Amino acid sequence: MTGWLTLIYKEVLRFWRVAFQTVAAPVLTALMYLLIFGHVLEDRVQVYPGVGYTDFLIPGLVMMSLLQNAFANSSSSLIQSKMMGNLVFILLTPLSPWHWFCAYILSSVLRGLAVGLGVLLVTVWFSDLPWAAPVWIGIFGLLGAGLLSALGLIAGLWSEKFDQMAVFQNFIIMPMTFLSGVFYSIHSLPDFWQSASHLNPFFYMIDGFRYGFLGHSDVSPWISLALVGTAWLLVSAVALHLLRIGYKIRG
Repeated sequence: MTGWLTLIYKEVLRFWRVAFQTVAAPVLTALMYLLIFGHVLEDRVQVYPGVGYTDFLIPGLVMMSLLQNAFANSSSSLIQSKMMGNLVFILLTPLSPWHWFCAYILSSVLRGLAVGLGVLLVTVWFSDLPWAAPVWIGIFGLLGAGLLSALGLIAGLWSEKFDQMAVFQNFIIMPMTFLSGVFYSIHSLPDFWQSASHLNPFFYMIDGFRYGFLGHSDVSPWISLALVGTAWLLVSAVALHLLRIGYKIRG
């Protein structure tokens, strides 16, 4: 195997060997959300005409789980390597920044997709989801996982200890995820919070992904695609630049 493929193999093996924690646990968490919110709100909330609340909720939970775990994989891998001191063995290899970037991003996308698929498989039994536009599902699933993987790479490079990583995740990733319309349509919010939601890139990822299932969305999927694609390019460019200069990983 070439160097960067070996690094991908290492990163995939890292999360797969503890799949009960890295894959099964997030799937169970999403299932709990569905059982609680779906049971309580199914007969009380109808977001789109003819669409039940459970149908609305499932795509949001799938995408939320996918995004959170794509971020967690790349960020946790780097911070663990820093803390344990084994990052030096990768630094000694002739791998280029592009090799690092591709290996960490692809392995994180795989984990995100594995968790997202797991959530879909265990929640689809609670609803007869339509698949209005499967191509959009794939596009936003891959773009969202890629964007959060690159963001996780930046977070892992920036963080020097687990406390800093927790700050990044608890005060940036989690609020942006939960305020992105996973559990509600932004049209149900006051005008100020609707405007604020349009500044959240997570909203466009989840809204576009949900459109692939339901054929309904709060904004045009083309607008979401343009904004998410631009965000992915910008975040990836920053991550690559930090890898090139060896930000906080080279003495």
